[in-house]
Amino acid sequence: MRFEDLMHVAVQVFEAAGVLVLVLGSLAAFAFGVRDARRGVKAFETVRRNLGRVILLGLEILIVADIIMTITIDPTPASAISLGIIVLVRTFLSFSLEIELDGVVPWRRAAARSGATQEDT
Repeated sequence: MRFEDLMHVAVQVFEAAGVLVLVLGSLAAFAFGVRDARRGVKAFETVRRNLGRVILLGLEILIVADIIMTITIDPTPASAISLGIIVLVRTFLSFSLEIELDGVVPWRRAAARSGATQEDT
């Protein structure tokens, strides 16, 4: 098996893993939401938070496939530009989802947590 063939297999494995994480994680998020709803807990926040985490993880895994593809299989300027755009979009989505999940920008997360614990005491 040639190196390029091996890299094609690696890309397919990472793409399949990313999609599997998205599908199974989404189903699990909804299952946990149904469980919480049956217990009388507000399920919307649980589902929303878990779906956000699943999307972040799935995107990270799919980016690995794109990086492998760009570096080993199709190292052209067009491919690098395409990867750059994908990474920018993923970074924006990741940043937006983190703010959505935590309710605070990432660089203020520690201050928000320490402020919450000080207020609770």
